[in-house]
Amino acid sequence: MVATLFVRQSSFPILTLLNQNSLFYNTKPSYYFSTSIHSQMGKNEITEEEVVSENVNKNKVFVAGATGSTGKRIVQQLLAKGFAVKAAVRDLDKAKSTFSSDDIDNPHLQFPHSHKEEKPDLLLNTMICSLSLPYPDKKLYKCLKHRVQASIAWDKNMEYPLHVLSPDIKVKADVTEGSEKLADAIGNDSDTVICATGFRRSWDLTAPWKVDNFGTVNLVEASRKVGANRFVLISSILVNGAAMGQILNPAYIFLNVLGLTLVAKLQAEQHIRKSGINYTIIRPGGLKNDPPSGNVIMEPEDTLYEGSISRDQVAEVAVEALLHPEASSYKVVEIVARPDAPKRSYEELFGSIKEK
Repeated sequence: MVATLFVRQSSFPILTLLNQNSLFYNTKPSYYFSTSIHSQMGKNEITEEEVVSENVNKNKVFVAGATGSTGKRIVQQLLAKGFAVKAAVRDLDKAKSTFSSDDIDNPHLQFPHSHKEEKPDLLLNTMICSLSLPYPDKKLYKCLKHRVQASIAWDKNMEYPLHVLSPDIKVKADVTEGSEKLADAIGNDSDTVICATGFRRSWDLTAPWKVDNFGTVNLVEASRKVGANRFVLISSILVNGAAMGQILNPAYIFLNVLGLTLVAKLQAEQHIRKSGINYTIIRPGGLKNDPPSGNVIMEPEDTLYEGSISRDQVAEVAVEALLHPEASSYKVVEIVARPDAPKRSYEELFGSIKEK
């Protein structure tokens, strides 16, 4: 899929963008305009040039829960490995404060976001805009069909637009609001979905089910709707504690005391496994914000009942699952870190777990 620029001698050249990514907040160039087009702008004839967007391939990783303590680490490590990332957030201001300026400026990071309800008919693949010229440092595109405005950032020489900032047309990325809206947020350009969501502790006993169960199920169904081929879930050890004989384990009791959190997670896992999607379910031990203090131990499901691990290592395992799909697909793994554990490659770790 490409975007095509049609140029003529006029104060209002027409730009047709054939990719719905233009409706999202993009922090760096999404549509690049070649110098051959620039040189034609003074001519009378209509010149057509194909402009390839770096976002058109179905190779993005959609991260739900991207501003969470684990989610943000997953985003940062994906970017460090060269992945294109679509970070799902509900609050763009929080995203800006969560990520560094280098992350925000990374051309491979995108935020599908909305702070208010948007009509579904705004989410079209084709958007026709006209260029308005009176502004010296920032141009405005006025979208004729939907009568909304989007700011356009331009290069330092003010010769060509770099990217679209469209604050009025954004996709809400909230796992609790159903699979249809999530499918719009994931889009047709995301091949992989990582779920790093988690409910915020409160006295609302339904919160774990809204997020960790129904929210995860919504995300799985949205992934299937858009044809995403890979789903990675960050879950927890002891989700199946009752079957393991760990019902009196203090950690099992504590994690279930407010809304049966582990039970909600377990049922979401079961939905993933029945969905047919290629999955990796990662069950970490107690999560620590500290840097890693040991090597990763990886065990099959329903094995570990104690232990902790740095969130940095959890994020690393999630990213490595994508780098080693043959070793990690259709598997449930449990992970903790221990100082005395030998260091093993992730290919070896994933390879040691049998496919379920």
